Amino acid sequence: MTMKQPRGRQEPRRMGNAAMVVTMLVSLCVLTYIKARYCSNPFPKPAEELEVVEVDEDYDSTRYKLSGPIGEEDFDPSRPTCYNTSKRSERCAAVGDIRVDGNHSRIYISPLSREWKTKPYARLHDPVAMDDVREFTLVPFGPGSPNGTVVPPLCTRNHSVPGFLFSSGGFAGNLYHDYADVLVPLFASTHHFGGEVQFLLADIKDWWADKFKPLFRQLSRYDVIDVNNDREVHCFPRIVIGSTFHRAMGIDASRSPGGETVADFKRVLRRAFKLERAVASRSGAPRRKDRPRLLIISRKSSRRFVNERAMARAAAAAKFDVRIAEPDNHTDMPNFARLVNSADVMMGVHGAGLTNMVFLPSRAVLVQVVPFGGLEWLTRVTFKDPARDMDVTYMEYNVSLEESSLRDLYPEDHFYLKHPYDVHKKGWDAIKTVYLDKQNVRLNLTRFTRTLEQARDLLPSP
Repeated sequence: MTMKQPRGRQEPRRMGNAAMVVTMLVSLCVLTYIKARYCSNPFPKPAEELEVVEVDEDYDSTRYKLSGPIGEEDFDPSRPTCYNTSKRSERCAAVGDIRVDGNHSRIYISPLSREWKTKPYARLHDPVAMDDVREFTLVPFGPGSPNGTVVPPLCTRNHSVPGFLFSSGGFAGNLYHDYADVLVPLFASTHHFGGEVQFLLADIKDWWADKFKPLFRQLSRYDVIDVNNDREVHCFPRIVIGSTFHRAMGIDASRSPGGETVADFKRVLRRAFKLERAVASRSGAPRRKDRPRLLIISRKSSRRFVNERAMARAAAAAKFDVRIAEPDNHTDMPNFARLVNSADVMMGVHGAGLTNMVFLPSRAVLVQVVPFGGLEWLTRVTFKDPARDMDVTYMEYNVSLEESSLRDLYPEDHFYLKHPYDVHKKGWDAIKTVYLDKQNVRLNLTRFTRTLEQARDLLPSP
């Protein structure tokens, strides 16, 4: 027989249980807040060591944002700092005795209060990309370091200028990511040095570094160091690790240390690749018999123009000087940059090749062909918005179902054709597989010609 406990003895226990539940819920809320506040990137730092804040790229070698709660500590010239400059980028900066042992992915710093790790690539939100980025360990040594037994390697090369460490890992090699993740952030973060900076490049690919060497020479007076394979111990009075990301293919002048803009970036590219044309023209370049040049960006695999030759003939009949080109990783960059710079109108299906708009003269027209499938949001972020900052006039050609090869793959009432936005709900892999990887386009030539006429009208008069 089970005996019931007196009611008076149950009430305190219930109240105690309730108090315990409330305490646990409050603790969970506090922990959730701390996690969201301090661990918003793949390499969280202890709250007492680092305050993660949105900051401007206003590096001053005599001032550092100290870690710790706001108000408890102010600027201190004796300590380095690391912080998130955006959701996509992290930056570390230090002044003092700095020794870079790149071959072992270690950077010895004095003074530094603790050891921590970083990956210098502006795509922190993407674990797939970051898997291909080398991680560097910052090691404290000297007086005040947590481990006074650390003996740093001896300097074998001394530098009098700051070092700047960045990576060409991740998705670098895809032209869009070359610029969005590496080159534009690099320019925004280093142009103010006026060439007096030593680049340390991690995850280097020789062909990639050679491809963009003309640009590096505009930003630094010194040869790029392959930090992965270099066996020297490079010593600096100052170092910055990681470029600052502002927005896709864009620069926020208010956050650039020298107030740089994308227009400044384009001017540097023009000097780097010796581009002659500053402004596009409705009559084209001299000696073209009043024909603006159309450059069609070709593709061999997915999203290719099935009737490319017919398009070229139609464009020629519309009095355009037509060129067709398909850039790849082996394309001679200076020559291709000059070809793009000679164009007044550039047209292509959404893809990395459209990134070459960085070489277009001002007021040229970019026509982005948007594949069927409700992809306007994607094409806006990648090329439409950046075109405005680059002083390039933007046009969009939205492929109809009648112009898409998808109608040959699926019946007309298929889910993919009827409900593309529902496919979007399945995630990026579904979008990419259905609407990017499996689709080619056959443009309606009448509509295509009308688009070219509109593009011509948008070009400046000679």
